[in-house]
Amino acid sequence: MALDVRQAASAGVRQRPRREITTAFVVSRIAVLAVAAAILLYAAPPLVAAGSWVALGLLCAVSAAIAYLYLTRRFIPAKYLIPGTVFLIAFQVFPVVYTLTTAFTNFGDGHRGDKAAAVTAIETGSVRQAPGSPEYTLSVATRGEELVFLLVDPATKQVSLGTADGLTPLDGARVGVTGKVLAAPGLTVLKAPEAAARGQEITALAVPTDDGVIKANGLSRAVEGKAALVYDAACDCVRGNGDTWTADESQGYFVNARGQHLAQGWQVNVGLDNFARVLTNPTISGYFAGVLGWNLVFALASVLGCFGLGMGVALALHHPRMRGTRIYRIVLILPYAMPAFAMLLVWRDMFNRDFGLINQLLGAEIDWLGQTGTARLGVLLVNIWLGFPYMFLVTTGALQAIPRELTEAASIDGATPFKAFRRVTLPLLLVALTPLLISAFAYNFNNYNAIALTTDGGPFPADSPQVGGTDLLITYTFRLAFGAGGAQFGFAAAISVFIFAIVAVISAVAFRRTRKQEEIYA
Repeated sequence: MALDVRQAASAGVRQRPRREITTAFVVSRIAVLAVAAAILLYAAPPLVAAGSWVALGLLCAVSAAIAYLYLTRRFIPAKYLIPGTVFLIAFQVFPVVYTLTTAFTNFGDGHRGDKAAAVTAIETGSVRQAPGSPEYTLSVATRGEELVFLLVDPATKQVSLGTADGLTPLDGARVGVTGKVLAAPGLTVLKAPEAAARGQEITALAVPTDDGVIKANGLSRAVEGKAALVYDAACDCVRGNGDTWTADESQGYFVNARGQHLAQGWQVNVGLDNFARVLTNPTISGYFAGVLGWNLVFALASVLGCFGLGMGVALALHHPRMRGTRIYRIVLILPYAMPAFAMLLVWRDMFNRDFGLINQLLGAEIDWLGQTGTARLGVLLVNIWLGFPYMFLVTTGALQAIPRELTEAASIDGATPFKAFRRVTLPLLLVALTPLLISAFAYNFNNYNAIALTTDGGPFPADSPQVGGTDLLITYTFRLAFGAGGAQFGFAAAISVFIFAIVAVISAVAFRRTRKQEEIYA
């Protein structure tokens, strides 16, 4: 009897993990199927409405494959590999590939669509009201997903429906005392807040007429006018205002004989032009080397400072005679627990020359963020203050994994504490922490927040408002790509490729040295 009880108990111990694994598998299978079904139900109606049958077929095929995979007992490894692979492609592979392909285009403000969209924008944007042309009371409505105009002629009170295809009379509409349409059969009249939210669509809509086009002038008025610029397909050019702009397919612009181009263009492949611009444009290349040098110093100093300070504190608290280590650790982790963006703004105010806490404590009037040297020192101190608790935590964990017998053996052999640290503790720490140090270097190399929220790249010299004394490559290129000149996504993507190449080369060299170090201390 006792033997049977023991056998039953042992069988229960063996079966419990299997039941737990089965439960976890069932829960994960239900979760994956629920997500796939939710995506199918959410994406299918818009695809049907847009007539995207290829995309709809692909979506249904993928959903069916997922259902088959997770509703059958076969292909167990694939059930675990597929979600990870999908997330890898969606969040790693796709952004990298998209950035690379964008770097070879002129995608940005003025180059967001194709050539047909650019022609439409040029013609509709040049519409000017002719003297004596009709004016209408405007109401905005929707017909399904389509935005339409409800136009009331103040003289005849006739209501017309205006779409991108033209103007047609509309019967059965109810007009209010202000002259605006309140309701119309088959249409949904938008209220003022709803119409304001779709202001760009309202501005872009042009209703063609025999004498020109009708465009919205605000949310309550529409006027008929003529386009000052008209596209001529025979010469592939735009004519108007006494000038002619010919299409330049290599740059995606309409350009006149004087080299001037219209503001609206279209997206084209520009090859290596964005990369060449970084190296040949004097405004950019003239400061690139200086910014890169400071960027390397900032990243290295931040990593070494955080690691040195964090390791020093961890060694002090790791000493067997140290008391109150829990309290010290709680206090030291506080900077890491605070929101980084909030702390950066606080430090920026503390460095203020007129009312900053640092100057008040020192009784000085130092313009910390107004001089290049002190500004760089300030952002380094702030970044080290924010980053050293993390290094303290990981170093504490690595120290606890090093057997004390090794340091005790070195002490018995006559090694001083410093020599034992340099020959035993530090190499073992570096073997464990070098990958983290490399990732910390890559993070600080692109630490946009540390600069943007404290100095915003400044101080700026009078002769160069484009680049500041504390600018990193990421903040410098952000200003160039998204500054006053508008968004230049293709150019920003090209510079991102440069930054990626620099970090990748440095990381590859560091990892190679780490591998050799691991072989030595293995």
